[in-house]
Amino acid sequence: MKLGVTLPVDDGLGVPEYLRLVRAAEEAGYDSAWVGEVTGPEVFSMLGVLAASTSRIRLGSGIATVYPRSPALAAMGFATLASAAPGRIVAGLGASSPMITEDWHGRTHSRPLATIEGYVRVLRAAWAGERVSVEHPRTQGFRATLLPPEPPPIVVGAMNPGMLRLAGRVADGVFLTWSPVDEIAAKLALVREGEREAGREPGSVWAMVSFWAYAGDRLPEGRERLRRLCLQYAMVPTHAGSFTGVFPEIARATELWRSGDRRAALALAPDEAVHRLCAVGTGETVAARAAAMHEAGVDLAVLLTPGAVPGEIDGPLQTIARAAAAAGTVKNRTNGTLAHQE
Repeated sequence: MKLGVTLPVDDGLGVPEYLRLVRAAEEAGYDSAWVGEVTGPEVFSMLGVLAASTSRIRLGSGIATVYPRSPALAAMGFATLASAAPGRIVAGLGASSPMITEDWHGRTHSRPLATIEGYVRVLRAAWAGERVSVEHPRTQGFRATLLPPEPPPIVVGAMNPGMLRLAGRVADGVFLTWSPVDEIAAKLALVREGEREAGREPGSVWAMVSFWAYAGDRLPEGRERLRRLCLQYAMVPTHAGSFTGVFPEIARATELWRSGDRRAALALAPDEAVHRLCAVGTGETVAARAAAMHEAGVDLAVLLTPGAVPGEIDGPLQTIARAAAAAGTVKNRTNGTLAHQE
């Protein structure tokens, strides 16, 4: 049962604090650490710091949005990281949302499926030392001179059916973002459809899932923080469809939130919904959620570990340590044996 951790990039922490979290995960035996990109750390520079400051743990972008950077620039960035940390870098890509792409970065958020597919083609060709010519995203005559010693695996972040099938066709791994355990099988089925469409062997694409986790000492505050985070992600227009099974009243909650009635909006995010998306409680609670995901067909369960309040680091450190300690003693639900972290 492999465990990963993704940094709480919305928490306003600094690089030294993020480095503490990743070093704690490496010491606890985690498989990988992932860096998202919203308004906090820039993903490539953050991964560079982590690569220089760790020795074993795998490091991935989880997820780097494709619109602000050209695929040629991303190919150069990942090749640089792979040169610094051979065999430890994973290239996680995603289409993000129109708000981030257009409002924050001034780019056009169009043709996400074609953009991701073309981006993957550019990365693979560039890392092979080929001269790259791809129509979309337009990349003409580019040839990289720094080649990675090992081409990083490419993971595609996917929530909707089209992107899930595309991941099956072109990726090495799929990041099933914000997926409750009971929705994993249906999403993986779409990935397998994509594999068949591309003539790939079934199961060629490995799967990872992230979930919010809190096993710190400030449980009531941690639970309310996660309720707010769940709702904020669910209200993003491009994400809302993936959350309707968890938040049936997401449209009404969004309306209330935007009108300024945050309390009424949060009341439409019941405890049941929070617990479907989050593991809040003890280290055993978190490890059991990871084990359930593994049983559902997920290769890597990834903990997103925010603090009970923004800027708090003790809770994330406690969650990382307690979940790892519990992972070796969580009972496998199917046969009663012990599930051990690899």
